[in-house]
Parts: sequence; structure tokens; C-alpha cells
Amino acid sequence: MGELMADGNTYFGNSARFRLFKIAKYIVYLLLSFNIYLFLQEELLALSFTFADGIEPGQLIQAFSATIDTAAWVILLLMFELETAVLSDRRIHGLVKWGLHGLRGLCYIALVYAFTGYYQELVTLYQVSPLSVADVCSLAGGDYSLLVDLDEYVPLDAINCAGLGQPVFTLDGFNILVDEQTLRSAEMLAWVDVINAADWLLVVVVLEVEVRLQLRGDLSDQVMNATKVAKLIIYAILFACAGYWAYAGDWLDFYDAALWLFAFIFIELNVFEWQYETESEHPVAA
Repeated sequence: MGELMADGNTYFGNSARFRLFKIAKYIVYLLLSFNIYLFLQEELLALSFTFADGIEPGQLIQAFSATIDTAAWVILLLMFELETAVLSDRRIHGLVKWGLHGLRGLCYIALVYAFTGYYQELVTLYQVSPLSVADVCSLAGGDYSLLVDLDEYVPLDAINCAGLGQPVFTLDGFNILVDEQTLRSAEMLAWVDVINAADWLLVVVVLEVEVRLQLRGDLSDQVMNATKVAKLIIYAILFACAGYWAYAGDWLDFYDAALWLFAFIFIELNVFEWQYETESEHPVAA
């Protein structure tokens, strides 16, 4: 695609507009890369409460699902960027093609793995038992922690124990307490995480179909129209998830979701640009 862009024969109309598009796109990509660090910080802090006595290999995905998920998505995003905007079609063959597809395949495995982590976290929130101790504050100063939001914990003390609603539960297998209202709120956020992760998997399935058909020269207008309808539904669900995070005050997840939506709008525009250039290079005879 490189020569056509240099000549200004682009879907965006002129080179200045196209440069602005690229600058905005790569700023979003950099911000998403920084989010890996933000989620790692958040999950390391939660780890000191959830797996304070040590973590087993099988529990890593539950403890670091957001970090693994975000890192895999960033790598996958860059792979799609290379294939849809950076590399020319004639270079995407042989080892380059198999290398891109192989790395994307590894990312898909990581994304499915991260999805299981979100699911395990959801299941954990439903595995609770009523607290058997009558006076919650008698546990203050000990090894107990308090769940205040999804993935957010504080040590149980004489002040926050007095503000707990009733009934109070313990998360099975953990010294973590939570009242019913907070538990239901955390369960809703966990459901949104699961739905959002599953929905993003559908996004890449549709995008993967488009990319592979485009490389084969089979990405017709009919196919594009069909995938537009599918993506309209998929992206509507993603916007709903982002809206719920904003409503719940979960600003990191909302900020991350907004960035990802912008990023994949850019990828979608890359695909439009790619198809436009292919049609310009090989016009259909009247």
C-alpha cells in the first residue's frame, strides 16, 4: 500500500489529513501500551490481598488476567497495523505472512487464556459463605481484608468494619470479607469483564476474516456489508460495557475501553483504505 499512500491516492482524500490520521492513531497505540503498566500496578496491589501466602502457576491468569489481556491485545493490534497499513501486499507472503499469522495465533491463545481468567474471577465472587462471626469488628487488625470494589481491597480495621452492611460474606478460600451490596456490584462488574472479553474475541474473528479475504483479493463489497452489520452489533455491546464502567465509576476500565474502541476504529479505517487502494490499483472494467 506504501506507494499509493505516497502518491496521495488514499481513502482520506489528501496527504495532510492522512498524516493527522496517522499521528492520532499512533498516540492512541502508545497510550494503550502504557495501560499494560497501569493494569499490572492494579493487579500487583490486589495480589497482596488475594494471594498473600503465595500464588500457584494455575492462579496466575486469575491474578493477572487484565495485564495479560492488554499485553496480548497491544501485540495483536500492532500485527493488524503492520498487515493493514504498513507492509505492502507484495511483502506479505512466505515467512513474513506466516510470521504475522503465527504471532497473531499466539495472541489469540493468550486472549482466550485471559478470558478464562475473567471467568474464574466471576466464579470466585459467587463462591461465598455467610460470616460465622457475630461481631465483624472483632476480626479487625488481623489477617482479614475488605473487598471495596472489583479487584480493590483494603485491610479490615476498626473504622471500615463499622460501615459494613448486612449480611457479610467471606470469599471461599480467602480471608476477604464483603457485604452484600458491594458483592453484587463486584459481580456486575465481573460480568461486564466477561462479556467485554468475549465480545472483543468476536471483533478479531470478523477482522481476521476481512484481512484474509483482502490478501486473497476476495474482500467484496457484499462481504464488507455483511461484516458491517455484524460489527455494528458487536461494537454496540462494547460501547454498552464502556458506558457501564463509566456509570459504576470504574475509570481505568472505561478509559481503557475508550482507547481500544478508538484503536479499532483506526484499524477499520485501515481496512477501508486498503480496499480502496486495491480497487484503485485494479479498477473493475465497466
